[in-house]
Amino acid sequence: MRKGTSGGNLLKRIVVEEGYGDQVVGNFQSKTIIQEQPGFLDMSVMKKKQRRGDEEVLVMIRWESEEAWKAWEKSDAHIAGHRANRGKEAPSYMINRSQDVYTVADYRTTQ
Repeated sequence: MRKGTSGGNLLKRIVVEEGYGDQVVGNFQSKTIIQEQPGFLDMSVMKKKQRRGDEEVLVMIRWESEEAWKAWEKSDAHIAGHRANRGKEAPSYMINRSQDVYTVADYRTTQ
């Protein structure tokens, strides 16, 4: 991805009670169908370093284009996953979760 390309970069922020961050990270460690989708580049799962208190996990999913990300959002597999979870309550340890889409404003590598 180069500067000026839009991409579809999804950033999920999940805040949980102390002691549950590793469990949330574990939920993202198995291979999922998203990895087989055309245009999927990678997914990073990051846990905020802190000593105590609420824990924050960020999940960044990068797509090679906004079109690839939109195709995933409209795919039968994605929609079926959301239907399967419809009506389920969030775990009691979950404090907040949000999701935003970003475009690439600048991109640099060592080369």
